Amino acid sequence: MGFPERLKRLRQDRRFEFSELAKMIGIHSTQLRRYEKGDSQPTLDVLRKLAIALNVPGDELLFDEEERTSPDDFVLQFQALAHLSKEERKVVRAIIDGLMIRQQAKKMIEQD
Repeated sequence: MGFPERLKRLRQDRRFEFSELAKMIGIHSTQLRRYEKGDSQPTLDVLRKLAIALNVPGDELLFDEEERTSPDDFVLQFQALAHLSKEERKVVRAIIDGLMIRQQAKKMIEQD
């Protein structure tokens, strides 16, 4: 499943109308429709806003479940995050989300 399908499924699961979600993230509903049709790709800022509005990690918008599975060599590092402050965990999440969005953007560019 690609980004357009994941976005549509998440929007529908949360029972958001196009206009409602678009307003939450500061875009026109026509643009949101373009994202769901695959006619347009959102910016990193819009992806971040979508993830926040849909209340999902950024990687859930971009990757299939099997692509999101943590490799075993990261398990200890992820467990160690529990010992960080809330603010430090927020920074780590932002870094990881940014790297994943960057990787997906590269894949999208390579497909074109």
